[in-house]
Amino acid sequence: MRSLLVLLLLAALPAALPAQAAVANTDSQVVASDSLARRLLVDVRSLDSTIRVDARYAGSNNFTGAPLPGYDANRALLRREVAAALARVQRRLAAEGLGLKIWDGYRPVRATQGMVAWTERTGQTWLLDSGYIARRSRHNQGVAVDLTLIHLPSGTEVDMGTPFDTFGDAAHTANATGAVKQSRERFVEVMAAEGFANYPMEWWHFSYVVEGPVPFDLVISPAPLTAQTRNSP
Repeated sequence: MRSLLVLLLLAALPAALPAQAAVANTDSQVVASDSLARRLLVDVRSLDSTIRVDARYAGSNNFTGAPLPGYDANRALLRREVAAALARVQRRLAAEGLGLKIWDGYRPVRATQGMVAWTERTGQTWLLDSGYIARRSRHNQGVAVDLTLIHLPSGTEVDMGTPFDTFGDAAHTANATGAVKQSRERFVEVMAAEGFANYPMEWWHFSYVVEGPVPFDLVISPAPLTAQTRNSP
């Protein structure tokens, strides 16, 4: 019954993809102020320090081969309500000897623009048309997260079938068999239990609904968000 429920959730999502892609690839958007971003975003590890972070876009280990603009620290920021839900997922998983590793959370608008520029510079604009890269992303709002499962306490990643940011059918959540299929289904199930929805083209990508989502362009730096707020003009 549990597997059937997960499969029904996955089957229902693809129908919404064309509309999502159309919205995500609209250029114009109003970016909220840095001061608002500092009030609404939190460091995920401030709520649960056992969640691991490997911010791929802060270094060269990502599909562009270079750090993206706006990533100056190995941190994962999210809207507070999203981070709180993720901490609850972590507690659920800990009972199974599992945990979470985050590759990306809140993403500055300038970083998304950098991704789009990379596709144009390298002749990879098909990634925009196919829905793998968006000109407007829920990551910009701090309500989307890219992550995987790990074994505790070793931190070894659970085999999910493909590396992060694999652009192809093999990364589609439903395209798996055997132990990988079971791991992906469990991942979707435990995230859904705390309100997260999976993007069916990327097994690692989940989003969360919040009131009044707005995009931000705050640089992710090592400085505490509260300290930045006090020092803001």
